[in-house]
Amino acid sequence: MGHAVVLGATGQIGRAAVRALAADGWAVTAASLGGGRDDGWPDGVRVARLDRADDTAVARLVGDGCDVLVDIVAHGAEHARQLAAVRDRVGSAVVISSGAVYADERGRSFDTQDEPDGFPRYPVPIPETQRTVGPGEATYGTRKIRLERELLALGDALPTTLLRAGAVHGPHCRAPRELYFVKRVLDGRRVRVLSHGGTGLFHPVSVLNLAELVRLAAARPGSRVLNAGDPDAPTVAEIGAAIDAAMGFESETVLIEGEPPGKGVGLTPWTTAHPVVYDMTAAQRELGYTAVTTYAASLPDTVAWLTDRLAGKDWRTAFPVLARAYDPVIDLFDYAAEDAWLTARAA
Repeated sequence: MGHAVVLGATGQIGRAAVRALAADGWAVTAASLGGGRDDGWPDGVRVARLDRADDTAVARLVGDGCDVLVDIVAHGAEHARQLAAVRDRVGSAVVISSGAVYADERGRSFDTQDEPDGFPRYPVPIPETQRTVGPGEATYGTRKIRLERELLALGDALPTTLLRAGAVHGPHCRAPRELYFVKRVLDGRRVRVLSHGGTGLFHPVSVLNLAELVRLAAARPGSRVLNAGDPDAPTVAEIGAAIDAAMGFESETVLIEGEPPGKGVGLTPWTTAHPVVYDMTAAQRELGYTAVTTYAASLPDTVAWLTDRLAGKDWRTAFPVLARAYDPVIDLFDYAAEDAWLTARAA
């Protein structure tokens, strides 16, 4: 299959992508800041250190050239320029983007979700032709769309597949949304409260399915953007039930119609005011994509990893990125607030 270079190889997505490419016959160079190796990689995978902040590092890593460059950690114009600088030595690229680039018909996006009536109302499902945020440097979404546009502008000089990933899940996640339910089970919480009737939809994508898309795109170069999602988009209530099943636990779910009554009651990292579901038709048509797993089927490995990572630690210490991302906005484990609301509800 040729030589594949993976940037960001020891992150959540990179680990799975390296495994998938190596299994497909690629000679893989797995690059990361620490130059580490995953236990699941075959011995033939070569590892390398990469300081992405060094503008010449990617060029040194590519050396005399590679057949495909897979970039898991590209954000913004500076990374697009790094890839453009090696376009004469790279056959094609596969780059992870995000569904955060989408905007609705009124310009609402994930960037406006905390504003009054700011959560976007996307079509269901969202096609790749949907309107996007404008390119810029202000937010994650605006940086990703700038990255996309600069890479697509290279055209045949560097054919690039950009994968707009949904809510990524699986082992080694630094901000695992599943922890909201897993920790409740480990803490013996028998009741959970979900706002919006537990019907929120935030399309997930397993690292295994994302790695499959990387594998297929590496073998079929092209300049394009494709959504990246699981074959199913479970509701918040279904996610909680699936985690219960994976852990052999049974919870009572109390549903709130509409908005949560407080910061610590009914709001989860999966909660959405309106559905976010990605259309996977283009990936199926252009790459022959068929998902290799479902959300529920992939959960046992995720739950086992989370349980092991959390053992004997405060959750903020075990998952500091999750704490920084959600704790100021959502008090994820405010059991006292939940109990007070449940008591008042029963009175």
